[in-house]
Amino acid sequence: MTEMTPVTDTNATAADAPKKMVLPDAQTVTEVKHWTDRLFSFRVTRPASLRFRSGEFVMIGLMGDPDPKTGKQKPLLRAYSIASPSWDEELEFYSIKVQDGPLTSKLQHIEPGDEIILRPKPVGTLVHDALLPGKRIWFFATGTGFAPFASLLREPQTYEDYDEVVITHTCREADELHYGAALVENLKTDELLNEVIGEGFWKKIKYYPTTTREESAKMGRITDLMRSGEAFADLGVAPINPETDRAMICGNLAFNLELKAMLEDWGLEEGANSDPKQYVVEKAFLD
Repeated sequence: MTEMTPVTDTNATAADAPKKMVLPDAQTVTEVKHWTDRLFSFRVTRPASLRFRSGEFVMIGLMGDPDPKTGKQKPLLRAYSIASPSWDEELEFYSIKVQDGPLTSKLQHIEPGDEIILRPKPVGTLVHDALLPGKRIWFFATGTGFAPFASLLREPQTYEDYDEVVITHTCREADELHYGAALVENLKTDELLNEVIGEGFWKKIKYYPTTTREESAKMGRITDLMRSGEAFADLGVAPINPETDRAMICGNLAFNLELKAMLEDWGLEEGANSDPKQYVVEKAFLD
């Protein structure tokens, strides 16, 4: 018995082959890191035309499931702060995993080589342009609200504008702090940043992580710790003063509202790109 020669259909064309969907505004995933069963970060290629200010966000996403009736797919897009600084050749994002979430239930499974949708129109209020000059900048974050500050902590202007940089990060469990803690620690050995900004620039940073559920080195909500004065004592800084202090807020809605009220009680006013003041808050973020 001889081997049979495959028969080639000379009438077949390339059009008969299955077509791969071409994503609109597609960018390629280059790296994925899972920090916990609820949190992950990833990096993607950067559009050559994209220009943004550290602290801004863009819309990213994937295609949704086909419509049962029409078979058509629509993009699922959400606002994500860019965690990488404005000078980075790639874009980094930090995300929560929601098992039944329309987007993150799919996004958490991406791997290097996959594509995501990225709309290259950055916007946002967590930018230096929205604040008046000051001596100390406070970055207040809960959960994945650390993302825009991951960008700003690697932005040279942050250290040109301020003598001190205080970053507070409040999470429920200790392992949810790992992304931020690793980033802050890595600044110490980042040769490029130490060369561009100045050797030892990271000494201006005061990092203050807290947890609200799991035991950690510092327990408590940052708002309670500031209200009692404990946070200021721990950090070795004076209470917030509108003459010297500036602030940026990125957290869940209840946190944002409580902190806004506290800052305004201390005399700070909310600013905007068109009207710089003493503090700004990211309204697009939902943890």
